[in-house]
Parts: sequence; structure tokens; C-alpha cells
Amino acid sequence: MATDPDLMPAKPGLFARNCETLLRTLIPICVVVGLILLWQFIITVNGIPQYILPGPLAVANSLYNDWGTLWPALWVTTQITLQALALALIGGVGIAIFLVQSKWIETAFYPITVILQVTPIVAIAPLILIYAPTTQVALLICAFLVAFFPILSNMVQGLKSVDHNLLNLFDLYGASRWQTLLYLKLPSSLPYFMTGLRIGGGLALIAAVVAEFAAGSAGAGSGLAFRLLESQYRLNIPRLFAALILLSVLGVVIFMITSFIAWAFLHRWHESSLKREN
Repeated sequence: MATDPDLMPAKPGLFARNCETLLRTLIPICVVVGLILLWQFIITVNGIPQYILPGPLAVANSLYNDWGTLWPALWVTTQITLQALALALIGGVGIAIFLVQSKWIETAFYPITVILQVTPIVAIAPLILIYAPTTQVALLICAFLVAFFPILSNMVQGLKSVDHNLLNLFDLYGASRWQTLLYLKLPSSLPYFMTGLRIGGGLALIAAVVAEFAAGSAGAGSGLAFRLLESQYRLNIPRLFAALILLSVLGVVIFMITSFIAWAFLHRWHESSLKREN
């Protein structure tokens, strides 16, 4: 039976897209594997002892043997990071909506948020530890303060970057302030919000670790920062590297999740996520 060539599926184009996706996955993996092999080669050739620089095999062995110690600490750090990010999202969006209601409100309150952002968290962590009811609450506040401002500033910029022609159109049709906010300003500010989300996710993790360093918390309920310090004091460098790897993996996972959320909301309509045809 003859088949109309115009009705045939575009297999070459699909094959090319699949190859591109496969290459985008394989190339970073190959680079990471190559760096690990180079790391092990340098350790073996130079005979570097483990207490100075452990090899990948020693780190993997420590990660396996010390998993019972590292996993609870990883879970504590993950909880603090996600809780701080959630609070930063709620607070950042809510205060951004409040600030853009009036230029006078923004002029009065926005500098306060800037002061909180530019003040080093290590400098105010001791005060937060004094006034917070528990150490965990203090760590949560520190992580929140660091993640809060990027989300706030991006959201404010997004709410103020709405097309004036569309604002005039809403005014022409008699839309209320809340209708304009709900149906125009918030959707238009979504790309800015997603940028703040990606930045805030990474900063929340960094702040959680730095705050734990500053707090000097210890014990069963401590996070990975304490395990890093403990490994350093005991010269257990393989465990120290294992904890660092877990922190890096957690940061990568958070970035991937926030990037996927941004893609899911933007890939159908925003230029930053649309694939160019030429």
C-alpha cells in the first residue's frame, strides 16, 4: 500500500531532539566522572594520606559506614532549609504586594528590608540566639532572613514591571485594585518570582549551614554543619568530605526542583522558557 510522505511522522526531528536530550544528560555526568577519576589518580600517584586529602573511594566508604550519623543531620538541615524557604516565599510575596500598593509605603518600609539584607547574618546570629526560644527557631530565623530579600526584591520588581498599556486597559474596563492584582500583576510578575525562588532556595541552604556554625549547636538534633565541625576536630577528613558532598547534593536537588517549578509555570508562554525555532 502506498503511503503519502506528507503523512509520515517527522522521525528525524524527533530523533535529533532525543539525541540532544541524551547529550545534555550524558555530558555533565561524564565530566563529573572524569573529575572523580582524576581526583583518585592524583591521590594514588602522589600517595597523599587520607588525613590530608582522602580519595573518592575513602569518601564513598565513609558515606556508607557513617550513613547512620550523616542522614539525621542531613534531614535536620533539609527541614530548616525548606521551612525557611516556605516562610520566605509567604513573607516575600505578601510584603511585596503590600509595598507596591503605594509609593509612600515602599519609601517608608523598603529601606528596612534592605538593612536586614546587608547586615551579615553572622553578626546578628548571637542576638537571635539570645531572643529565640530554641536553637532550631534561631536557625530558622537566620535562614529566613537570608532567603527573604531576594524573593521580596524580585517580586517587587515584577509587580512594578507590568505593561502600562495593560494597566490602562484594566482601568478602562473598571477593574478593581484586587482584580488588577489577581489577573494582571501577579501573572505578569511570575518570571521574577521564579527567579527569586531559585535564588532563595540556594541562599536558604547556605544560611542554614552558616547559622548553625554561628550557633555552635551540637547533639543529636544538629545538622550537617555540626558534623562538619565534628569531623574536622576529630581529623576524620573522609567524613568531612562526605558531609560536604551531601550538602552539595542537597543544594543541587533544591536548584533542580525550583528550576522545574519555574519551567512548569513558564514553558508554555514566557520567552525565557520557550524554545527558539531558529
